[in-house]
Amino acid sequence: MSNAQTNQPDLLPNREKQEVGLRAVLFDMDGVLFDSMPNHAYAWSHAMTQFGLEMTAEEAYLNEGRTGSGTINILAQRFWGRDATEEEKQRIYRAKCEVFNRLPEAKPMPGALEALTAVREKRLSIVLVTGSAQASLLERLETHFPGFFREELMVTGFDVKHGKPHPEPYLMGLEKANCPASLAIVVENAPLGVEAGHAAGIFTLAANTGPLPDQILRDAGADLVLPDMQAVAKWFRSIAPAVLFIFAFSLGSLLTAFT
Repeated sequence: MSNAQTNQPDLLPNREKQEVGLRAVLFDMDGVLFDSMPNHAYAWSHAMTQFGLEMTAEEAYLNEGRTGSGTINILAQRFWGRDATEEEKQRIYRAKCEVFNRLPEAKPMPGALEALTAVREKRLSIVLVTGSAQASLLERLETHFPGFFREELMVTGFDVKHGKPHPEPYLMGLEKANCPASLAIVVENAPLGVEAGHAAGIFTLAANTGPLPDQILRDAGADLVLPDMQAVAKWFRSIAPAVLFIFAFSLGSLLTAFT
């Protein structure tokens, strides 16, 4: 029976339907793939004191996703009344990395491998979008998640001029995947990362793996908040092709089709 006979709108011409559906999932790293945020929070809060700067662990979570340079400038403005020089940024970030690297190795986030596997089984591109320039973590991706990430589909703190919450990291990820925002999903855990995904026009799923209330993630623009990466894996395994089809359109597009 045709759409005309049932009075149901045809959302897309037939020639376009073959190309409809999700193409890519863009994953953050810290707090999503690795349970590394407690170490980052400790490293930031302890390394800053030697430079006359202060940062609480809670601030580290709230600033998660921002580039190291951006985080240091916020502290420099607060305590020094000016931006840090490039030399100061390098020295401070190096000190932070030294503290981080002395801590026990951050383990893969429970459920992360299962989520990646579920996404790959849906034949979707997997893109890494992280504000981190922490080489020790980037090097471990292939060890713990072999075959999932390719260098040409990675965006790191080395690649962008504007870190999260600016949309540039996710827009760059879309460009690398050759994917429009309407056919992608972001998996984030941090408010600034959620803001960045939302600002890039991408459906943004937040896995609340940290200590912040869910409402902070919703206020940042999360379209869906789940409690952990195990729940994310279950969600990706359970979504049916019809759901994938729906996510390929903005609400505005659907409303336009029915008016």
